[in-house]
Amino acid sequence: MQRVGVVGAGAMGRGIAQVCASGGLIVKLYDSSQEAVSRGIQAVRDDLAQAVAKSKMSQAQADEALSRIHAVNDLKALCDCDLVVEAIVEQLEPKQRLFRELESILAPGSILATNTSSLSVTAIASVCELPSRVAGWHFFNPVPRMKLVEVIQAPRTALEVVQELVALSKKVGHRAVVTSDSPGFVVNHAGRAYVTEGLKLLAERTAEHHVLDAILRICAGIRMGPLELLDLTGLDVSVPVMESIHSQYYGDDRYRPVTLARTRLHAGLLGRKSGQGFYDYSAKGVTPKSESEQPLPSIETTLWWPTQGPASLPDSIAALLPADKRRSSPAEADVIMVAPIGQDLSSTIVALGLDGAKAIAVDPIFGSAAGVTLMVCPATAAETVEAARRLFTSRSVPTFVISDSPGFVAPRVVACIVNLACEMAQQGISSPDDIDSAVRLALGYPSGPFEWGDRLGARLVLEIMQGLYSTFGDQRYRPAPWLIRRARLGLSLSAADRKV
Repeated sequence: MQRVGVVGAGAMGRGIAQVCASGGLIVKLYDSSQEAVSRGIQAVRDDLAQAVAKSKMSQAQADEALSRIHAVNDLKALCDCDLVVEAIVEQLEPKQRLFRELESILAPGSILATNTSSLSVTAIASVCELPSRVAGWHFFNPVPRMKLVEVIQAPRTALEVVQELVALSKKVGHRAVVTSDSPGFVVNHAGRAYVTEGLKLLAERTAEHHVLDAILRICAGIRMGPLELLDLTGLDVSVPVMESIHSQYYGDDRYRPVTLARTRLHAGLLGRKSGQGFYDYSAKGVTPKSESEQPLPSIETTLWWPTQGPASLPDSIAALLPADKRRSSPAEADVIMVAPIGQDLSSTIVALGLDGAKAIAVDPIFGSAAGVTLMVCPATAAETVEAARRLFTSRSVPTFVISDSPGFVAPRVVACIVNLACEMAQQGISSPDDIDSAVRLALGYPSGPFEWGDRLGARLVLEIMQGLYSTFGDQRYRPAPWLIRRARLGLSLSAADRKV
């Protein structure tokens, strides 16, 4: 493949033109507005200049890449292109009209690709005489820096077309993930579990927005909390996407948004762009500090925690506590610490016959010296909460207090991410390896869902999901068959033939 045509000179079109030219291809850039083409080429020139300034390429390489981009003012000038990719307005009819016109211009062996992020590639290809040569080639903004591209195979897309786009993606420096034509493809589909569950936790009043965000940043290692992310994207963008994917999956509860999101959208609390979202950006959007960041001296107190059984404290948590303060029975202690998995504190208190006023739960999965999450229930006394907080903060361990919620915050959100990825693999939307790569590169998670799941263990993830399903009776938490079968067989989530 030597020549690529790009239709649309906006942010996405010019970005695609830039990476193709940098990859050694001749690029013809077309837009219905010649001013847009001029602006697009200037933007490419400026971006290449920044790359040179940062020593990411030489001036000669930048000049050579720019010389490969040619402005054209007629679609017919694309007639000798091996591939034409469109990056025009995100509407079905204009894309279909364009593809009909391009099909009359291009040779039968050339490829037609769409950069759509939300429309059906199958629907776009349905107007073509040769739908076998139509595929999705979905980049992310900014294209030169987001090193991921989704190659979308519609039901009638030829395998060799997919293979050529995967090879071309590698040539232009991008990791290609192959996905079937389904709502959200891989990235927007996989990302539903994070922001949707973050909103669900907020709607349940499990904790305030900044506490939820801090737990997922500090304890789970995710780059941005879900509410911070929604503020960055803007609810005017995120809410329609959530509702669209929910609708496209015929109301599947896994993708059901919470009403809180639509209410805040109507209130104009869009996020950074409106100056007010979950955070206040009127004063440069300083993120409020959570209570955990205030160091407090320890309170003289005695402790008890179980060393065996389903709610026993792991050694990593016990090591953060003063062993000399542990008593031999819960009746002798001021504070009782338990670490349930998949259950809330209330259920654990009843199951173990504990004094609810003294009881508090610690996240056993994402708790460490980097940060711990404490769960309280309606029976937990205020002095118990204060004593437990001070035990950790006096040792400079960031400490977050949440209301009773099965699975805490980080384990619950991560389990939902893993479970949704398992459902995607079950449906054949993409492979575990491609899903992991897409999530790491585009969503900024520290691990891919299957990597996370294998590290935690399929049985543990299943236990969390079953606890959520049992507590809420909500279909959004039903475990995926992929997860259930591998957990029962003791297999890795990412490979059925590898024992863990």
